Amino acid sequence: MHSAFQYHQYLLKRQVFALTGKFRIFGPGQQLLLYSQQKMFKLREDIRVFSDESMTQELLHIQARQIIDFSAAYDVIDSSDQAKVGVLRRKGFRSMMRDEWEVLDTNDQPIGVLQEDSVGYALLRRFLLGSLLPQNYDLLFPDGRVADLRQRFNLFSYQLDIDFTMDPSHRLDRRLGIAAAVLLAAIEGKQSS
Repeated sequence: MHSAFQYHQYLLKRQVFALTGKFRIFGPGQQLLLYSQQKMFKLREDIRVFSDESMTQELLHIQARQIIDFSAAYDVIDSSDQAKVGVLRRKGFRSMMRDEWEVLDTNDQPIGVLQEDSVGYALLRRFLLGSLLPQNYDLLFPDGRVADLRQRFNLFSYQLDIDFTMDPSHRLDRRLGIAAAVLLAAIEGKQSS
């Protein structure tokens, strides 16, 4: 596994005023660890994550299974050996009130859930406060929380803190956690534009 996935904390920043989603993921000390750029005019979501902005070394591939799907499933693939890392599947109708995703293993078996902090806050965000109330997601396994994805309050840019410190034994594959953060940032970018 690439060394970029060894850390416990990251910061994702989505570039403002770009035609496509451009995401930079920083590690401790603000060093750029990962870079992603969505492809334009794709009917089926296809996101690639690279080791830097030159985009010469692809590390992850996040691919939607179908063109249009209210409960979209996204395969997360390690680009070095084309091995599936896991799947992130949006809970269709349940996500209307409060964003919720299933986290699946390599055999498409549920291992956890990624969900917005609370129904009350989710409703406030959707119908009243919008981006004035930053989003917070918990990634939960049956035996507890393994990641926290917390949006920073910033009127001019989208920034997401990715925290795996509550999972020191790496029960959650960091590649799957990073892919979840990129998907959340990409979808939030489409919803807010």
